[in-house]
Formats: sequence, C-alpha cells, structure tokens
Amino acid sequence: MKYQDLSLKDTWNKFLGEEFTKTYMKELFSFLDDEVRKGKEIYPPIKDTLKAFEETPFENVKIVIIGQDPYHGEGQAHGLSFSVPDGIKLPPSLRNIYKEINEDLGCSLGDSGNLTHWAKQGVLLLNTVLTVEKSKAASHQKKGWEVFTDRVVKVLNESSEGLVFILWGGHARKKGKNIDREKHLVLEGHHPSPLSAYRGFFGCQHFSKANQYLKESGKEPITYERNNS
Repeated sequence: MKYQDLSLKDTWNKFLGEEFTKTYMKELFSFLDDEVRKGKEIYPPIKDTLKAFEETPFENVKIVIIGQDPYHGEGQAHGLSFSVPDGIKLPPSLRNIYKEINEDLGCSLGDSGNLTHWAKQGVLLLNTVLTVEKSKAASHQKKGWEVFTDRVVKVLNESSEGLVFILWGGHARKKGKNIDREKHLVLEGHHPSPLSAYRGFFGCQHFSKANQYLKESGKEPITYERNNS
C-alpha cells in the first residue's frame, strides 16, 4: 500500500475528498512514498494513517481532542491522538490524562492506552500532523498535513452543531482559534505533558464538563472505561 492510495469514506469523503486531489496533498503523499522508498520508517503504519476518521464517522463525532504529532517510538502510534495499541506502555501524557479522568469522573482506566473505544463512541482523536519518522519528533511538520487538518476542523465547525472541542496547549488552541463558540463548547487548558500538567491540566475537569454538555444537548455521554470493549 502507498500513501497515494489513501482515501476517506462516506461523509468524511463528501466533505474532504476533494482535498486528496489538491496539489498540496499530492505533494505530501509523494514525499511520504519517497521516504518509504528510501527505507525510512514512518509511523503509524500506512493503513492506520486515517484511522481517526475510520473509527469515528462524521455523523458520530461528539468530541474532538486535538493532539500534535503521532508518537515516534516503535509500536506506539496507531492513528489516534494520545492513544497506543494494547500491550504498549502508557506514554507520560496519556498517563496524566488517565489521572485527570480518575480525579474528575472517579473511574479507573487500567493499564491499556488503547483509546479505540473512545473513538467508537464519537471522540475524534485528531493529530494536527498524521505521520512522523521513527525517532524524529515533528519530522513531518509543515509538509501539508496542517492544511488538511485545518480543513477538518473547519468542516466540523461549520457543518455540525453542539460539538465539544478539547484543546490542550498552545498548539491545539491555535488550531481551534476560529471555532464558533456559540455553536460548540470549546475547552482550553494546559497540555497533559509532564512539563505542563501541573500548571493547570490537573483539575481542569474537561471530561465531566464535556459529558455534561453532551447530556444537555440530548446526546449520550462518553464512557471512558473499557467496560464494553
């Protein structure tokens, strides 16, 4: 499989399929396919590059959590921001997210960092940049992914009602600066990284606030535990 073979499905494709025909995306996919031909290891696996959209169809989106780049350690990235596959040690930021959920909602999430069950309930786990070279953080920034994910946020903002956008850290806040706060709930705070979590991420109560907003909007709240996964 090549990056140029990637495509979106259903309503995501209706809103964003045209992006895949544009010059910036063709150049991005050409760059990525060239990197693979050179023997460079790219994360996540090609088949998981658009996993966030596959696990959370457009119509199902309730919450959008915006991350930056995929994890660049071996076996960590699988296409969902902050998430790692079963059997992979919890990264520090995700460990802090779990701590905050435990304090906020009183639920214990265990040792697995696989957040697919969140995605299936309507949490779009969107990274700003969707690929990275092994062991090289931010290596694929400014290659075109930001243009695409800006478009994702724009489409969600304009074509949906009553979403919750969770923006942790300056990078995510910048990404969400044009969201209509009359139509959607925007929750901003410090990043859950160990470098900033104690400056205001802990105690933000974003998870309970998001669920309360969903309930008030007549939507099912998110169950963060893996009870039915």
